[in-house]
Amino acid sequence: MIRSYKDLVVWQKGIDLVEEGYRLTARFPKHERYGLGGQIQRAAVSVPSNIAEGHERHHLNEYLQHLSIDLASLAEVETQTEIARRLK
Repeated sequence: MIRSYKDLVVWQKGIDLVEEGYRLTARFPKHERYGLGGQIQRAAVSVPSNIAEGHERHHLNEYLQHLSIDLASLAEVETQTEIARRLK
């Protein structure tokens, strides 16, 4: 039974993404921790945050809007981690 956004598997996986993003960016060179590293961290934090905020809205359209923003944040994380991978 879903009583809270914390019960949503997608929110839980979003929290896992944040943890992994912080672990990854901690290994970045010092000059990238605040540039690309900070962008990855902010985009990752945005994922479970938007799920939680949308879930707390009481109108389906607002919830769907937050999920749409969430998909965009996931695309950001994916793009930024690909950039990091290519830059080694």
